[in-house]
Amino acid sequence: MTPGIDSEGHRKRLKERFKGSGLRGFHDYEALELLLTYAIPRRDVKPLAKELIRKFKGFKGVFEARSAELAEVPGVGESAAALMALPRVVAHAYLAEQSSSRSTVKCPDDAVEMIEALPPGEGGEDFLALYLNTKNEVLGIERLHEGSLMGSALSPRKVIEKAFKHNARSVIFVHRVGDEFAFPSRFDKKLVGELEDAATAIDIIVHDHILVARESHLSARENGLLKK
Repeated sequence: MTPGIDSEGHRKRLKERFKGSGLRGFHDYEALELLLTYAIPRRDVKPLAKELIRKFKGFKGVFEARSAELAEVPGVGESAAALMALPRVVAHAYLAEQSSSRSTVKCPDDAVEMIEALPPGEGGEDFLALYLNTKNEVLGIERLHEGSLMGSALSPRKVIEKAFKHNARSVIFVHRVGDEFAFPSRFDKKLVGELEDAATAIDIIVHDHILVARESHLSARENGLLKK
């Protein structure tokens, strides 16, 4: 398709289809193409949408990719990369607010199910905290770090002090990793201890520290990695 009347007509038809029935009947590349039309004017973006789907192995992969990775694809540019990062961020904020409306956490599976409803961070790895009241009702969910924790400057004291923002009595940490199975490394065990020590110092209870992989999850509480 060449730029001009045909391209503009195609864009208009995509938008009309979306207005009429949402994304029902859209291919993944068409949904991505629709999004790209708002960042890249007057150009046929169907080939670019298809290339992104191919390169990142699907719609999910595109929205989990880092902005820098997206911007490296010829034809994307900073504006389109920023726009493609926006749905994940907005969805996370929306779902965090929705899932934190006084939902009660009774076991690790409850926490994992709640977190799995939230879009993962860039690269599929992030570190989150569920802040709870005395009834174990979720007061709020915060993403404390995005991407790999190795070599990061994650301060245990600053992490725990965020509990004051929510007037929380306790916290559950969830570390999502890109591995197939959840297995705590030496770094993970060290982090569990540091966060628990920091929480105890300000009278915040750490109910659990859960490592979540693609095929399994592991509870620090159930595996004796927490001291109290």
